[in-house]
Amino acid sequence: MASTNIYKDDIDFAALALQDANFAQVLKSNGQLDFSNPESVQQLTKSLLQRDFGLKISLPPDRLCPPVPNRLNYVLWIQGLLDTTSDSYSDTYDPERQVLGLDIGTGASAIYPLIGCAQRLKWRFAGIDIDEKSLQFARENVQINGLQNRIKLLQTRPDGPLLPLDILKFETIDFSMCNPPFYESKAEMLTSAAAKQRPAFTACTGSTVDMVTPGGETAFVSRMIDESLVLQDRVQWYTSMLGKFSSISTIIQKLREKEIGNYAVTEFVQGNKTRRWGVAWSFEDLRPKMSIARGVGSLQKSLLPFPSEYVILLNGTTDADKVKKHLNDALSELPLKWMWKANISTGLGFTDKAVWSRAARRHAAKAQEDDSMDEDTEMALGFKIHIEAITEPQASVRITIRWIKGINSVLFESFCGMPDQAAIFRTCRNSTMRSRSPSLA
Repeated sequence: MASTNIYKDDIDFAALALQDANFAQVLKSNGQLDFSNPESVQQLTKSLLQRDFGLKISLPPDRLCPPVPNRLNYVLWIQGLLDTTSDSYSDTYDPERQVLGLDIGTGASAIYPLIGCAQRLKWRFAGIDIDEKSLQFARENVQINGLQNRIKLLQTRPDGPLLPLDILKFETIDFSMCNPPFYESKAEMLTSAAAKQRPAFTACTGSTVDMVTPGGETAFVSRMIDESLVLQDRVQWYTSMLGKFSSISTIIQKLREKEIGNYAVTEFVQGNKTRRWGVAWSFEDLRPKMSIARGVGSLQKSLLPFPSEYVILLNGTTDADKVKKHLNDALSELPLKWMWKANISTGLGFTDKAVWSRAARRHAAKAQEDDSMDEDTEMALGFKIHIEAITEPQASVRITIRWIKGINSVLFESFCGMPDQAAIFRTCRNSTMRSRSPSLA
């Protein structure tokens, strides 16, 4: 799926100092880094980008210096979103897929386009910013890394669109991303810095253009939502980082008010201190994996998107082959598109309606005609089923049903209840069944 998070553990400053002489010069004799020193923080960013991504950057002293681990976390999450909502339904990275992303407020570093292009060779970006000085440095950073053919930069106006697809002459893009200004005013930014017991404009090095916007981040992202209502599926995934936990509920409520039901939330955690959050929404009907869509454990469950996975445990049996056969036989008898891949113990199915319901089966029996679908039938539900034998916490067979396509959660719930009544389970007479409802996951 997404690339590995190489910063899952704390950064080894001593090892980095041995690999980079410039970083060694800013590392203190006790092996610690002075995070209150902007030059030290800048060098950490430069050294990590050079060592881990082969990137070189130049940064001005009065613009935001992005922390690399946090920015990588965001890129990895977008990779996961795209990988688990592709037309192939493979849930894996497709190295041949051409991807175009938009970075809103790319900043002086242009770090998101740089990391994205460094990690995936078929990715391209457009980066926009309202600040001329930031764009000057961003252009230099794109050039020194030889990415002029893959990263396009554009200066926009504060009163212009946040998603200027027409100005950029893009008919469609795969995603947008943004690290919006957190604060409503410079006074709020200074108050926040004081509460953290460190001077403003030090380790942060951000200017007001980086950190402040009227109405704060919720107003900024709300503008993006309003624009997305016009653009609709011209962007597969609209995304944004959030700097305040309280902003998540505000943004989710707005998405629901606009009847946008396909959304995802996550938490970016780095070490014991830095926490940021991510929100994404789509007007398409491809559903991301639950680990991608419901990644904020501290958020109240009523605000999380509908669970896209349903797990059934057949306790007391490890005969997975028998379960696979009966499930495949049961689904093959229904008038839906079904394909079982025995080598990976996974099946893929699509249907235009609840063909498993008693009413549908009675109707089909009375009609006594072919109820199969033609190629042009619009699929209301897509699902993937994986079956495996497990030994922990006890010997059992686990069936995982994943919602991969559709907007009707009731239809997905109905399908998840269907296998519970199928002959597959009645054949496992010595086993006990325990299922986990999507609404309770």
